[in-house]
Amino acid sequence: MGTFIQLLIDGLSTGSIYAALALAIVLVHQATGMVNFAQGAMAVLSGYIAFTFLGFGVPLILAILITVVISFFVGAIVERVLIRKFEQGNPDTAVVVTIGLLTLITGICAWLWSYNNQLFPSLFPNQTIALLGASVSVRSLGTIIVILAIMGLLQLMFVGTKLGLALRAVSINQQSAAFAGMPVGRLLMVGWGLAAALGAVAGVLVAPQLTLTPGMMDTALVYALAAVILGGLTSPVGVVVAAALIGVLENLAAVYVPFIGHDLKVAVPFILIFVVLVVRPQGLFGRKTVVRV
Repeated sequence: MGTFIQLLIDGLSTGSIYAALALAIVLVHQATGMVNFAQGAMAVLSGYIAFTFLGFGVPLILAILITVVISFFVGAIVERVLIRKFEQGNPDTAVVVTIGLLTLITGICAWLWSYNNQLFPSLFPNQTIALLGASVSVRSLGTIIVILAIMGLLQLMFVGTKLGLALRAVSINQQSAAFAGMPVGRLLMVGWGLAAALGAVAGVLVAPQLTLTPGMMDTALVYALAAVILGGLTSPVGVVVAAALIGVLENLAAVYVPFIGHDLKVAVPFILIFVVLVVRPQGLFGRKTVVRV
């Protein structure tokens, strides 16, 4: 039983890393209708910005807050200068642009800070507590709690605020939103800015666990996209649940399913994606799109 609890908690901790990035992807999609493949690289850039402030002796909390604000403006500028030129065009072109942006940001991070692993301090103490026979990291618990709080705030914003409703309206139909008097351009910038700020939070939460490198988020991005597909692009709650499910099932399968083991556990999320897409193409919590013809 202790082993099972340990695997469960470790899976939730790993899933929280995927969830942090998946929430930022959902936020961009809810605001613009796009899937941002550069979200992981933007989170890494934010991590390096915070790391630079720490090098100047800025306290950790203050460095993170400053980084979140800077990341908001970086995301807004990226949308205004680069992404806006492709938002009304072919969706495939926009996807390629975000992949190119991922490569560019990763290269910039490597150029400025090198590929060496950098130790990043954690917001939470590096201690463990005993829980039902398992050893639980305080840092992991803190990360899970922060992600759940962000999920709740995002869900509240999209459902219960004028900003959230406006962002959803713009993502569904920009022309109709413009005719209704909404400032579409500013809303798109705000959407990307908020996603970049959320990515900054993800970056500073993940960096202490993975160590800070330009490619820190590459693997996490794959799992985050899997969580987005499983949970649904329209549901912050859904992607967090899906990310937790991926983390837990991956751990359990590696130990309790002999033919999978640790070598093939990476296949678990893709098997889940296949099953979900066959049964429920919009994702576990996503809304089915109805098109009038």
